Amino acid sequence: MSYDWYNLLGRPRFVVAPMVDASELAWRLLCRRHGAHLCYTPMFHSNVFTKDPKYRKDSLQTCQEDRPLIVQFCGNNPDIMAAAAKLAEQHCDAIDINIGCPQSIAKRGKYGSYLQDDWELLQKIVSTMSKTVSIPITCKIRIFEDIEKSVKYALMLQEAGCKLLTVHGRTREQKGPLTGVASWKHIKAIREAVSIPIFANGNIQCLEDVYRCLECTKVDGIMSAEGILTNPALFEGINPLTWQMAQEYLDLVEKFPCPSSYIRGHLFKMFHKLFMLEDNNELRQLLATAQNINDFRQVCITIKEKYLHYHQGLKHFDNDEFIIRINFNLILPPWICQPYVRMSPEEHTKKMERHNKEQDENIHKRIHEDSDGNAISRKKMKKLRRIMRRPIKSENQPGRSGEICINEMCPNPLGSKCVYQLCKKCCKNKCYEENLDCEGHRILVYTKREMARKRVSENDDKT
Repeated sequence: MSYDWYNLLGRPRFVVAPMVDASELAWRLLCRRHGAHLCYTPMFHSNVFTKDPKYRKDSLQTCQEDRPLIVQFCGNNPDIMAAAAKLAEQHCDAIDINIGCPQSIAKRGKYGSYLQDDWELLQKIVSTMSKTVSIPITCKIRIFEDIEKSVKYALMLQEAGCKLLTVHGRTREQKGPLTGVASWKHIKAIREAVSIPIFANGNIQCLEDVYRCLECTKVDGIMSAEGILTNPALFEGINPLTWQMAQEYLDLVEKFPCPSSYIRGHLFKMFHKLFMLEDNNELRQLLATAQNINDFRQVCITIKEKYLHYHQGLKHFDNDEFIIRINFNLILPPWICQPYVRMSPEEHTKKMERHNKEQDENIHKRIHEDSDGNAISRKKMKKLRRIMRRPIKSENQPGRSGEICINEMCPNPLGSKCVYQLCKKCCKNKCYEENLDCEGHRILVYTKREMARKRVSENDDKT
């Protein structure tokens, strides 16, 4: 029973991940044409989806070729998420819940991986959505450090009604420069424990990685995000020319338009190795300022004209620094679509230590002094220089007198009408701390607080 609906989809194994501003229809179709079996939409906010018809229409842009398709939502209200799922169920084959996003915006909104600590709420979300729609509810999660807890987590979601689980083998803290390697051991343990289909996510840079992960974890499918952004033909097992992939993508964009920011983001990813070369700074700037489809096409044409002779062997490309070696000793020049190789957390830590050490050495080398020869900070020196550049007004001129704020730690000029002889910043701090007004700076902390108290008192009297 757990696999019936998955079998009807054709048991997809190669899956394109949900990526904000990057999994739009044109990109999904490009990936499908190059080996992908199943695609996810970008993550949509369930609350906005239910309230904004335009947002909903843009989100559900699809076509006959764009199936099977899973729509992903984020949120923390079971009823709102269920309502969003109901509005989308006629346009897709399943609804996914984002429980994996580790970004700070997810923390502020209490969704994504920041729901993984509230199992009771997650159970209610999954069960409510499952009862509301006629298509399966799936979940995309991250692991905990502890394998046993990760397994219990997956079993809890399965029991709540989840019909497919995508497991990103990294913890919530593994992001940005601290991403590191995903744990296939965790994914394997979850696969052995649950009875629903499982997708693995993490460490996929080429097709060989896909098959290694399938063999190691015994999962049903492999999801790629970062890897497929730099090579949309990853599941096809080839490394095509960057300009060929870019031009094919732009052809799809003309048929299925999307914001220029999406296009620019995809081209930057595909051309990422070329743009690391110093003599391509102008090309990088050209892409950064491109505004329409013709501008983007011109970038592709220029890159092709510049590197086609190297690819054909008519010219020798001599820059070993940007020819990287990946699995199975495959050597790829920078005009070929290839994996984005992240710096390891250890390398990043060492780099930051070196950077901080250099910064400290530079600070010690440059000693700033005031007019009396006293050592001062670089920040204070910059403030003093700004003050020196200001022309001193005569006594007959209206405005500031040229006097400095009476706060000894502040070099800013005082406000000409300030009651407390302070600059605006210091005056504001004083008013907030001591519950005062300053007519000169128009800072009315005391007045506003009294008005607020009065309104609260009036409301209490009415009730």
